[in-house]
Amino acid sequence: MATVLRLVLLVIIFCGSAPGARTQELDVNQEAGLAPLPQVANYGICKSMVEIHGYVCQEHTVTTEDGYILSLQRIPAGRSSGDTPQERRPVLLQHGVLVDGAIWLLNLPHQSLAFILADGGFDVWIANSRGTKWSRGHTSLSSDDPAYWDWSWDQFVEYDLPATFQYVHHQTGKKIYYVGHSQGTLIALASFSQEKLLNLLKSAALLSPIAYLGQVPCPLARSAAEVFIAEVNIQIITNFWLGVDEFDPKGKAVDKLLKAICNKPGINCYNLFTSFTGKNCCLNSSTVDFFLEYEPQSTATKNMIHLAQMIRGGSITMYDYGDKDKNVKHYGQPTPPVYNMSGIPSDIPLYLSYGGKDKLSDVNDIQALLYSLKDHDRDKLVVQYQEDYAHADFVMAMNAKQMVYDSPMAFFRLH
Repeated sequence: MATVLRLVLLVIIFCGSAPGARTQELDVNQEAGLAPLPQVANYGICKSMVEIHGYVCQEHTVTTEDGYILSLQRIPAGRSSGDTPQERRPVLLQHGVLVDGAIWLLNLPHQSLAFILADGGFDVWIANSRGTKWSRGHTSLSSDDPAYWDWSWDQFVEYDLPATFQYVHHQTGKKIYYVGHSQGTLIALASFSQEKLLNLLKSAALLSPIAYLGQVPCPLARSAAEVFIAEVNIQIITNFWLGVDEFDPKGKAVDKLLKAICNKPGINCYNLFTSFTGKNCCLNSSTVDFFLEYEPQSTATKNMIHLAQMIRGGSITMYDYGDKDKNVKHYGQPTPPVYNMSGIPSDIPLYLSYGGKDKLSDVNDIQALLYSLKDHDRDKLVVQYQEDYAHADFVMAMNAKQMVYDSPMAFFRLH
């Protein structure tokens, strides 16, 4: 029953990206008379989203130790640069949950972080997590096989991020700058807390950091958790989720479950995007439309349950199997091990940027994270606060270069 309730909670939180959602928008592109962004075709991110803007782009794959084949895109140089990749520092971009690497490319080149970094002298690598459109391969499993979806973000920490770091390092011969958003920050912090990747890391910028989730103010989530969650109809879950291992936000199971939840008294689902991310200040309507055309992407149902456990428990632990014997089988102890944020080495250069309107990376949860980092070397920890920014602004805002991106780029050059 506990697992079912956690699943309900996360369905509500993360289905805010569902088709038809809208948010407050700043239509700068249309006002400037610029052409709408192209739709993504079925022949890869490089051709669909990068090369059309005049950039060189390479498609790469990396295979994890547990057999998942992940897609990587490389933008080795800017449009007007005369230098070579050998003269550039590699930077790895890691997206959050229910999206993929396209999130860094949705705006025009002077507004999208991947292009800004390439034009700024970096060798840009874009990661795509297992289960997303371009990372559904496996050495022995089909994505139609339930076993393919038997993972949570623990496996990103254990397999995906190390494999990606090692691949980029092997290709470039250099230590890596890292930029994560949302879940991309969580897996980095968890890795650093275990002192993983540090020999390959130069410095890290974490946008909308996710670590502690116990104070998430998302109204749909809190309504579910505090108002009606004890009254949820177990038959709804049984009908929709029995045997559903892939969490597909565009699938019938999520759609039906969302409608059932939104029909509950006191639940406001009128503006799901804003309810999910917070009131974003600076999004272009054409960018939001493009986002809704291409995203959201699938993840594992187990991953959603894991994130729900963090919200309900208020701590950062490995996946809880909900049974002492199962936990002992997997971990050698009755409770899942903790990712200790205070265990992050104090000399890692970290840049954290968070927003006052963010309903997922909540200000109070950020303060808990910063308290865990209170002994961090002062010259190695920079914190940026954007009062008007919500969760999606950090990857989609029209003014993000000036408001957010320029500062971590300067931080990278310093470290």
